[in-house]
Amino acid sequence: MWDDAKQLNAVAAALALVAALGLAWGALAWALRQPPFEFREVIVRGPLERASPAHVEAAIRGELTGTFFTMNLDRARSSLAAVPWVRNVALRRQWPQRLEVTIEEHAPLARWNDAGLVNTEGEAFVADYNGELPQFDGPDGSAAQVAARFREWSAALVPLALTLEGIRLSPRGGWRLAARGANGMLAIELGREEPAARLAHFVAAYERTLGALARAGTRIEHVDLRYRNGFAASVPGFRERAPKKAGA
Repeated sequence: MWDDAKQLNAVAAALALVAALGLAWGALAWALRQPPFEFREVIVRGPLERASPAHVEAAIRGELTGTFFTMNLDRARSSLAAVPWVRNVALRRQWPQRLEVTIEEHAPLARWNDAGLVNTEGEAFVADYNGELPQFDGPDGSAAQVAARFREWSAALVPLALTLEGIRLSPRGGWRLAARGANGMLAIELGREEPAARLAHFVAAYERTLGALARAGTRIEHVDLRYRNGFAASVPGFRERAPKKAGA
């Protein structure tokens, strides 16, 4: 090979080409990091109703690094998504020095277990909220299922003038509702088997059972629908009389 001038020339040419490409790539990488390509304007679109503008600004200043060409959009998106109340983030670069940040916030539907919230999409998230919300309780990963049942059963209770304020799914799959009416709170035990059918039977029988008792001034605080052919009702202060003994 060393005696072959053609081969030596070919190797030299190849090495020169590799070196030239390396230099060109290095020069391009250096140029793309220079000030003319840095972002000069960041536009945040929302509007922001619950997410803190200060937190968003801090995330932008601290995490959105790089130029028009070198910014890591996935990392920037993840940093902004970590801000409380932020559900989704979209980033769009506009030539030559502008970045648009579009933020979608969580819309709260209910409280979730001890410290979380559930949004209207049935997704659990963590944020501070001082307003009134229904209470959801359930195993991890069941927020979407509980939210779907909440919507379904809230609509079912409307004809009874009952507002669903709480719903609980036990680890074994049993359902319990907390509804508010004109006479206060009513707990509804649905159990595990066919809860929707049980609630439908309860709604159909309400006017001639609990509704009649309510109109007579009797307040019911708990009903148990886990019976094959009916349901049990609990009346505050009611004590069942013991049967009289024979000869007494």
